[in-house]
Amino acid sequence: MTREATQKGERKTRRAIVKLLKTEGQLGTAQLAERLGLTAMAVRLHLYALQGEGLVTSEDRPVPVGRPAKFWRLTREADRHFPEAYAELSVALLDAMQETFGAEGLNRVLASRCARQQADYKQRIRASDPLEKRLKALAQVRTEEGYMAEVREAEGGEGFLLVENHCPICAAANACQGFCSTELDLFRTVLGPSVEVERVEHIVSGGQRCAYRVSPKTRARKK
Repeated sequence: MTREATQKGERKTRRAIVKLLKTEGQLGTAQLAERLGLTAMAVRLHLYALQGEGLVTSEDRPVPVGRPAKFWRLTREADRHFPEAYAELSVALLDAMQETFGAEGLNRVLASRCARQQADYKQRIRASDPLEKRLKALAQVRTEEGYMAEVREAEGGEGFLLVENHCPICAAANACQGFCSTELDLFRTVLGPSVEVERVEHIVSGGQRCAYRVSPKTRARKK
């Protein structure tokens, strides 16, 4: 194998490691090795290389037998490997709109954006489909927009989790919380009035991801 081919393979493996840590959160070396089909030693070498680039960091956790095991997670520097939707420009435009139109004007802009998204999403998500199918269609739309979305079963088998492993508008959302509130309204609208949507994790609040618990509404209990 040529040196160029070797380097290409190394880059591909390191991208796979970064993606796994982005979508699943902290993982141990053995877990990463199992998912990638590599030896723990090979994965460890890639992790140390990524650590040298400032993209991952580790912490030691006790295990039942032997020395503590290293668990790895991404640093904020790793965000540059994922789409950021022109973060600096977005924040500058938000500031300019607020200065020009005030808070009320900015809220109208966000409401207009949300209305356009609702119209677009409703064309792609059939209201008559079962909830799981609607959620998967929503996750597909959101993934195309850069959110790395997926649908999982909620714990206990009651409802689902809509998980967004990346936020391409994170800088804008940090600058203007209205983005997050309108997105919650967006999900509730496109999934329909018979569905409950609750945000249970939030990147802007320091979470690893954004996650929404989605379940059919139940009738209120009679007193």
